[in-house]
Amino acid sequence: MKLRLATKISTSNVMMLQGVTGLAFLVLIIVLLCSFLAPWIAPYDPNQINMSERLAPLSSNHILGTDTLGRDVFSRLIYGGRVSIVLALAVTLVTMVMGLVIGTLGGYWGGWIDDIIQGIVSIFQGLPGLAFMLAIAGTLGPGIKSLFIALIVTSWPDFSRVVRGEVMKIREESFVEGIRALGAGHTYIIIRHIVPNMIGPLIVLFTIRIGRVILSIASLSFLGLGLQPPAADWGVMVNDARPYFRSYAHLMVAPGLCIAVVSLCINWIGDNLRDKLDARSSQEKSLL
Repeated sequence: MKLRLATKISTSNVMMLQGVTGLAFLVLIIVLLCSFLAPWIAPYDPNQINMSERLAPLSSNHILGTDTLGRDVFSRLIYGGRVSIVLALAVTLVTMVMGLVIGTLGGYWGGWIDDIIQGIVSIFQGLPGLAFMLAIAGTLGPGIKSLFIALIVTSWPDFSRVVRGEVMKIREESFVEGIRALGAGHTYIIIRHIVPNMIGPLIVLFTIRIGRVILSIASLSFLGLGLQPPAADWGVMVNDARPYFRSYAHLMVAPGLCIAVVSLCINWIGDNLRDKLDARSSQEKSLL
C-alpha cells in the first residue's frame, strides 16, 4: 500500500514538473516570437516621442500607458527583449567556445599546462563577479562593446572548469585508451570522441548561463553601464522609470517582470535538462 502511494506521489510530481517545464518553454517561445516579430506586432514605434501624451494612463490606445517622453510602453516592452536576448546568446556562445578550448587543453594534457590554466581560472573566480563586471564596464565606458567584453571576461572560467572536469573523466575511459592504442592522434581523439561526449553537460550549462547573462545585461543597463537610452531595453526601461515608481509603478513593474519571467523560464528548462541527463547517466551506470 505504501509502495503504491509513493509511486502515485512520484508519478504526480513528475507530471507536475513536466507541466511546469512545458509552460516555461511555451512562455519562452512566446517571448522570443514577440521580440523578433516586434516590427510587425508592436502598435507604435518604440522610440516615437509624443509629449502631448506624456505619462498617459492605461487605455485602449496604449495598453500599458506611455512613459515620460510619451513613448508607448507596450511597444517598448515588445522590442525590449531583442537586444538582450541576442546579446545574451552571443555572449554565452563565445564564452562556451572559450571555455571549451581552454578547459579541454587543461583537462586533456594536464601537467604544467593545466596548472597554469587553473591558476588563471582561480584568479578570475576569486574576484567578485558583479564588482569585476562593473569595473570592466566602467573602465571601458558604457555601450554594447564594453558590455560584451565585461560579460565574456567574467563568464568563461565557469565553462572552462566544467569542461576540464568532463574531459578528465572521459580521457580515462577504456574506449579512449583503445582508440589511442590503435594509433589515433590527440586532435582526432579530442574532436571525434571527447568533445561529442560533453554535448549534454554543455547544453545544460549553456541554457542556464543565458538566463544569468540576461540578468547581468539588465543590471548593467539599469546602472547606466550597458545599453544606453533611447534603446528599447528592459533594463533601460527600469532605470528610466525609477523617479516615477510611486505614481506610475507599472512603468518599472512591466519590464522587471519580463526580465524575471524570461530568466526563470530559461533556468527552469536548464534545471530540467540537467535532471534528465543525470537520471539517464545513472541508469546507464546501473546497467553496466
